[in-house]
Amino acid sequence: MHAAARRARVAADELVLATRERKDTALHEMAAALRRRAPEIIEANQKDLEAGRAAGLPDGILDRLALNESRIDGVATGLETVAGLPDPIGQVLSGGVLPNGLELKQVRVPMGVVGMVYEARPNVTVDAAGLALKSGNAALLRGSSTAEHSNTTLVAVLRDALEGVNLPADCVQLLPCHDRASVTHLITARGLVDLVIPRGGAGLINAVVEQATVPTIETGVGNCHVYVDANADLDMAESIVLNAKTRRPSVCNAAESVLVHKDVAQEFVPRITKALQQENVTIHGDEQFAQQADVVGATDDDWGTEYLSLDIAAKVVDSLEDAVKHIATYGSGHSEAIVTNDVAAARTFTARVDAAAVFVNASTAFTDGAEFGMGAEIGISTQKLHARGPMGLSELTSSKWVVWGEGHTRPKA
Repeated sequence: MHAAARRARVAADELVLATRERKDTALHEMAAALRRRAPEIIEANQKDLEAGRAAGLPDGILDRLALNESRIDGVATGLETVAGLPDPIGQVLSGGVLPNGLELKQVRVPMGVVGMVYEARPNVTVDAAGLALKSGNAALLRGSSTAEHSNTTLVAVLRDALEGVNLPADCVQLLPCHDRASVTHLITARGLVDLVIPRGGAGLINAVVEQATVPTIETGVGNCHVYVDANADLDMAESIVLNAKTRRPSVCNAAESVLVHKDVAQEFVPRITKALQQENVTIHGDEQFAQQADVVGATDDDWGTEYLSLDIAAKVVDSLEDAVKHIATYGSGHSEAIVTNDVAAARTFTARVDAAAVFVNASTAFTDGAEFGMGAEIGISTQKLHARGPMGLSELTSSKWVVWGEGHTRPKA
């Protein structure tokens, strides 16, 4: 791993001098290569899917793992979108001329070598490589053995594309996935690796955050809520809850809980219960929800569970205040939504709820780098330092001060 990191450092030193035109050309070639070699990628992915089914992986994990022509085209389109975004490197953040004539500029610069530790999401391989390249960073990718064949083929395609446009292939490297020591070496390689980003389940994220000596950005799990307020449009509320839960239940922006104000519970509880059950969602409900047919009684564990499946926790609350308190107790700081026609309630919710993304009358499914105009994302940060929410190009940069003088010296103290 250390040898790979040293190669990445050499590649990053060359990449920092690359013009936007060179980087964008590489991104377009990477996208074209993915589409051109899609059959090869799908064949490799099938090996991972077959092994996953044999190992009894849950349907949600298999869905995250699966690639097809449409999904490959989607990640390729993401690379093209990233190519169309402004280059953050060299952007002037602040500056000016001091009274003594010194010229100061604070400018964006790459992090350098960025490590990714992630689970069965081969699309992350492409997104991370593309965002790292555009922001001038070299990427060390440590995926899971679950996606070994997919990731190996994807990285080979991306490295070939880089070499084809005369950029160092070592801008993108795949680390061994069978030996846990590779993770330990990556997250403790201070001086070789500048930043580590874990992306996956709570166990993986906690292990990396707790053991890393390299600076780490925490991308948290998604226990997301939709709160249906007393003044909600119930047609809108039904549509948003269904979309947030069923659009793609295996991803972190899927709703895992629905909270319903008591004033609309009599009408909305049976309505949303029926609608969710028609989509094969199992409802884990409180006493009021449990009065409906085929609703499972909720336990205390259900309120804090990220199901990543067609399951949802459901509860009737007495007030907006109670909804906010419930989210503060059980939410993961990812994405939360309110459905309401009451502007004051919406303002209170957005001010009080502490999450990376807070929605008014919209589905939590929109917490996504592509949907936010970033082209792709390297993860969704639920921490509060440096980056929060979908992480795009600017979140993969640091800054430095460039100071110009004309023989300036500082007087002795």
